Amino acid sequence: MKHPFRTAALSAAVIATLGLSSAAVAGGRPDLVLAGLKAGKAHQAGELLVKFRDGSTAAQQTAVRQGLGAEKLDVVRQGNGKKGELALMRLPAGKDIAATVSALAANPNVEYAEPNWTYQHHATSNDSYYSNGSLWGMYGDASSPANQYGSQAAEAWAAGHTSCNGVVVGVIDEGIFYNHEDLAANIWTNPYDPADGIDNDGNGYVDDVRGWDFEGNTNNINSGGASDDHGTHVSGTIAGIGGNGKGVAGVCWSGVKLISGKFLGRRGGSTANAIKAIDYFNDLKARHGLNIVATNNSWGGGGFSQALQDAIGRADSAGILFIAAAGNDAYNNDTTASYPSNYPNANVIAVASTTSTGGLSSFSQWGPTTVDIGAPGSGIYSTVPVSSKGKLVSGYASYNGTSMATPHVTGAAALYASSHPGATAADIKAAILGSAVPTASLSGKVLTGGRLNVSGF
Repeated sequence: MKHPFRTAALSAAVIATLGLSSAAVAGGRPDLVLAGLKAGKAHQAGELLVKFRDGSTAAQQTAVRQGLGAEKLDVVRQGNGKKGELALMRLPAGKDIAATVSALAANPNVEYAEPNWTYQHHATSNDSYYSNGSLWGMYGDASSPANQYGSQAAEAWAAGHTSCNGVVVGVIDEGIFYNHEDLAANIWTNPYDPADGIDNDGNGYVDDVRGWDFEGNTNNINSGGASDDHGTHVSGTIAGIGGNGKGVAGVCWSGVKLISGKFLGRRGGSTANAIKAIDYFNDLKARHGLNIVATNNSWGGGGFSQALQDAIGRADSAGILFIAAAGNDAYNNDTTASYPSNYPNANVIAVASTTSTGGLSSFSQWGPTTVDIGAPGSGIYSTVPVSSKGKLVSGYASYNGTSMATPHVTGAAALYASSHPGATAADIKAAILGSAVPTASLSGKVLTGGRLNVSGF
């Protein structure tokens, strides 16, 4: 059965003259930004992302900042003589963000301005958990234990497909407890930048051995300690080591390598750091030719961000899928947009959560045209760090959420890519959506009307 796949909507291009006429039209979507602010969407207090128009001069950009009385906090994306930079600014105390966004929409040197939105993760709080019946999300119709509403990963394993050799996945989330007994062998080690205090590969991140912590600006991807449980949990679903008689098994037992793009912390994460994480993976693929097929994005919140959508678009150009949680507030995303899963870019796969009995999870958001597929997300056991006597040790826990459904799909992307060398992001997305099993609870709720099925991958 073929399904009408969601494709990217082409936004209207605004071409500024070289003289940056005062009649230049603002880019971005200030209407959606202002709607998000009016709805009370969370954002970093007083912070504003400003994308300067291509061709604007350094003097013009400085004049904009000085006119606002703003402090420049960071350059999120570098500009040059032709491309305008994306800057993070702090407004003076008491300056209204909505009024500033509206004013900058009329500034000929500014393409768009938007708040630095805040995001949160989408979870509510012979491998032992597989054998005892707990790991239902990996089961298939004919596996033992069996569950027809699982992802059917066990059937792919039974056919001999347990390794995702040569495939790399980015985890944009909290950090990862990389020494976990069920993850350590599947964590990437950067051969291009060994730990020597030097940025050997010139990507701007010194000793990014296993990835980068964009929230703390450090190479410690487990800087949150035991609080990096969410990022560790989704990682175990993608790549928990299988066949080792311990804990859980991920969709990919071995071969796959996980790279951390940590941007969520105790207070959530920001648009600016999410963009940096996405572009980090885009650059790794372009710079080193890493076979990064997908990033897992089990987070959401905030309003519309043109800057974030542009970063996802750059990932699409790099051939990287952006697999995203639909959200946990039980509403229709067709009616009320939920970001980032609602961005219409062609590389986005939006994931709803299902239960072990085939229902749409009570918390899961849905969308007949904006959510693509369902996957196991209720009662999902996976890896977590546990603090014991002042040390971090390997643990396991059951979480609920579209956060937990999403890595099942990310694991599926890795599994398919490993058995289909040369498959494009579009090919992998088509395979995942095209193999969905029709499911009554998802009919009219998600684009495919079905749930994840990796048995043929």
